Amino acid sequence: MLTTFKRQIEELTLVPSDGGRFEIFVDGSQIYSKLETGEFPDEDWVIEQLQAKLPA
Repeated sequence: MLTTFKRQIEELTLVPSDGGRFEIFVDGSQIYSKLETGEFPDEDWVIEQLQAKLPA
C-alpha cells in the first residue's frame, strides 16, 4: 500500500489491539473489519478501496 500510494497518503496510523481485531479506516470511515469477515482482506481489494477514496 505504501508503495502504491506514497504520494497520496498524508498520514498512516497503526493502533495495537487485541482479540483478533484488524480494521481499516479512511478519513474516519471504516472500510474493513476482520471481526466482521473472520479473515484478513486481500491486498488487491484494499488497494482498490483506497484508490476509490483517495484523491488522484
